[in-house]
Amino acid sequence: MDVPTWVWFVTVGVLLLLIAVDLIIVGRNPHEVGIKEAAIWSIGWVLAAVVFGIGLWIVVDGTIAGEFYAGYVTEKALSVDNLFIFVIIMSTFAVPKIHQHRVLLIGILLALVLRGIFIAVGAAAIERFSWVFYIFGAFLIYTAWGLLRHDDKDDSAAADNLMVRLTKRFMPVTEEFHGSKSFVRIEGKTWLTPMAIVLVAIASADLLFALDSIPAIFGLTQEPYLVFTANAFALMGLRQLYFLVGGLLNRLVYLSIGLSLILAFIGVKLVLHALHENTLPFLNGGEPLSVPEVSTGLSLTVIIGVLVVTTVASLWKVRRDPGAVKKVDD
Repeated sequence: MDVPTWVWFVTVGVLLLLIAVDLIIVGRNPHEVGIKEAAIWSIGWVLAAVVFGIGLWIVVDGTIAGEFYAGYVTEKALSVDNLFIFVIIMSTFAVPKIHQHRVLLIGILLALVLRGIFIAVGAAAIERFSWVFYIFGAFLIYTAWGLLRHDDKDDSAAADNLMVRLTKRFMPVTEEFHGSKSFVRIEGKTWLTPMAIVLVAIASADLLFALDSIPAIFGLTQEPYLVFTANAFALMGLRQLYFLVGGLLNRLVYLSIGLSLILAFIGVKLVLHALHENTLPFLNGGEPLSVPEVSTGLSLTVIIGVLVVTTVASLWKVRRDPGAVKKVDD
């Protein structure tokens, strides 16, 4: 897929314009986002992703569109799991509800920049070294195993990670929020506010999220443009999803299991692809191996199927056993 430079510029420009408009709207009227508003924006972003995929189908072909949809659904699913961390960060720092939308929007902007860098590095590595797929595949399988053994209590560390501690160590931080300001001047000295610390916590948490989400989507498509746009659509709808499903997150008790299965599936897919493109001299004399490859259609079917079963099973579980509901707001 040969994407002209002007298409990249237009895509990034439109995203920046949407973010700028949103920042202006939020800046002029900070408010607590309601369910209705969140639902409208969430549906809007999902429809935008669907239309974008249809456009790819018309302009390029169905395979490319399928790769985009598979990547988008995977990134969206992983982002839902990330919302658990965002809830904990917002709760830990007691972020006023009228400012939570702004925090998420700026955090997503930082995430887009960080992921853009990750995608560029990953694409360059894949183009030059085919054996990178072995590393990505092994990492995803390892991540899947770690997700199965995950302890919810570990999530609280996201609000006090290394970046947060370093920031607090080298900069003074006020005790109280000062509206939506990240910096304030007090008696001639510059202070950070808790708002700045929250942004650091969210940005650094997303950096860790990217370590598994970027390899995962590269397992579904090797087209940097599709990787970036799938990430962008998933992230841009994330803040509305935060307000829309925040009350339902604790009911998805089997989400980690479902995501671990998806990551393990993509990890195996990457390893098979690496074997198919093998150039390692100590493996089969540096020649490709005749192994089956997983099609985009099968990938999309497995991903959606696992998410549907996970959601239904989770809701059934908490209905029969209310005590199984996770406590994400503690």
